[in-house]
Amino acid sequence: MIVYSLKIGSIRKETDDAVTLSFKQPGLKKIKYQAGQYLTLIFRINGRRYIRPYSFSSTFGIDSTLDVTIKRVPGGIVSNHILDVVKEGDSVEVMEPMGDFIVPVADKAADKHLVLWGVGSGITPLYSILKDTLVNHSNKVTLIYGNRSHSTVIFKEALEKLKKDYPDRFTCIEFHTRPEIDSAGTHIIEGRIQPSKAFEYIRSVSSIEHTSHFICGPSGLKDSVKTALAETHVLSDNIYSEDFEIVKNEEDFKFIQTQSIRIRKDNEEFTVEVIKGKSILEAGLDALIELNYSCQTGNCSVCKGRLIQGEIKTIGVKEISKDLIENEYLLCCSYPVTGDVVVEI
Repeated sequence: MIVYSLKIGSIRKETDDAVTLSFKQPGLKKIKYQAGQYLTLIFRINGRRYIRPYSFSSTFGIDSTLDVTIKRVPGGIVSNHILDVVKEGDSVEVMEPMGDFIVPVADKAADKHLVLWGVGSGITPLYSILKDTLVNHSNKVTLIYGNRSHSTVIFKEALEKLKKDYPDRFTCIEFHTRPEIDSAGTHIIEGRIQPSKAFEYIRSVSSIEHTSHFICGPSGLKDSVKTALAETHVLSDNIYSEDFEIVKNEEDFKFIQTQSIRIRKDNEEFTVEVIKGKSILEAGLDALIELNYSCQTGNCSVCKGRLIQGEIKTIGVKEISKDLIENEYLLCCSYPVTGDVVVEI
């Protein structure tokens, strides 16, 4: 895992509760990344290390800076720190770009119509994908974007410019739950995102069979869109979603109890109580052990550890990472089954 120290060149206010941090690229060797990936930021706040992944809103080869856009989260330690404390000129430690929410080569074919579904700050990786597609490829793109109102639309002016620059290839359909007078315009619909209404437009410009869908937003959006796509016979292979949370089923925790385990790291051993419902990673961080992690959804493999003894259960991930070898587990989605668990980092 590579860690860089990057300087913030500018901070741009997007809405009342969202900003874009623009990091300067290293002078000698540029950091490369793919549209849709994320950058992991590391902060120390009140003596504790916090690590958070934020999707790129910039696009490599188009933007000269490394941009991430952050929306304030009520009670969010890191998002509030960024919006209230971080300033231009600060240096921030970041991990190398990661993430697989990208457009596969097959979906960049000219006959593919890309449909991007997002709510609020879920626009961030979609915006990076949108720019890459319009500038570097020839696909048609439809962005279906939900917000509270006109004033909460992130990248509002930039999206308007893209519509003017690519009128034959880019359409933005907006859903506003609280429409305002100044939001009157074409392709703005009152209420939450309704897949059926979006499909009416998509069918008017292309065949559903030739669409690929990229979804970034809350679980409710993902579930409703995936259900609607299944009903219109869109293949699951043409549906991609960005997940920044693990969906947990209470039934999976039926045989999980609070356990005390041991974590070995850097020749030290720590005894940690893992409360039922918390992962080993969460318990270790609560105990102020500086464990490495990033996505916290079982995708990036940064938080892996080796099971020395005892039994661990993996919960909340559909596929086990191919990066793991025998007895290795991702601690963000690992839960102790027995009380004799020993994990080595």
